[in-house]
Amino acid sequence: MKKEHAIHSAIAGLIALGALATSVPAFAANAPVEKCFGINAPHMNDCAVANSSHSCAGQASKADEKDAFVLVPHGTCHKIEGGSLTPGI
Repeated sequence: MKKEHAIHSAIAGLIALGALATSVPAFAANAPVEKCFGINAPHMNDCAVANSSHSCAGQASKADEKDAFVLVPHGTCHKIEGGSLTPGI
């Protein structure tokens, strides 16, 4: 299970780094995106929901926060282990 968590965190980190490498308007213009909750790496989230302990990008202090999201290409979130289109509790 820990090995799967490490792999999952690595994938989330790569996705987040890819999103950071391109500007948000260019990323959004090239392809539709969706909010994928629960797959962030520490300090690598795009934003969070209103009832979260933080308000926005880069403020998630731990990995896989259920209410922090990362923008991913549309249709990708359900393919990522732990990814959800809705925030968790």
